Amino acid sequence: MANMKGLQQQEIDLGDAAKTDLRTQFAALCYRIKNDKLQFCLVTSRRSGRWIVPKGWPMNGETPMDAAATEAFEEAGVEGKISPQPVGVFSYYKVRTEDELPCMAVLYALRVKKVHSRWPEKKERQRKWVSRKKAAAMVSDAELGEIILRFQPA
Repeated sequence: MANMKGLQQQEIDLGDAAKTDLRTQFAALCYRIKNDKLQFCLVTSRRSGRWIVPKGWPMNGETPMDAAATEAFEEAGVEGKISPQPVGVFSYYKVRTEDELPCMAVLYALRVKKVHSRWPEKKERQRKWVSRKKAAAMVSDAELGEIILRFQPA
């Protein structure tokens, strides 16, 4: 992953979880170039309403990059060309009603070709297109913000 050179990764905080409790999710860094400007698509999380990238659990019969593309469609209503090489990895806590799960997200770049006006989770999330700096500032995960700041479209 040559484009991850110099990426500052944070230590994983497992909290009270055992090392075998770390979960993996697959995420999509959805972007487009509009009027020569790079834009990123962020969505709100369902529970807390904070700004995130689409991400979800591994899916049976799908590659990690395909699972990320599926999440991009379901959560953000976007489709496009997904890169087979991850652009980064970030850790976070998935907050659930009963507890918090330590998670790692493997992030794939998705160049958006189609933006739908209707999509599966439209009523549950907001979608917003923002500049690189704004996207990096809006996401609460520091590692994800760094990946956005360093991201170079193919």
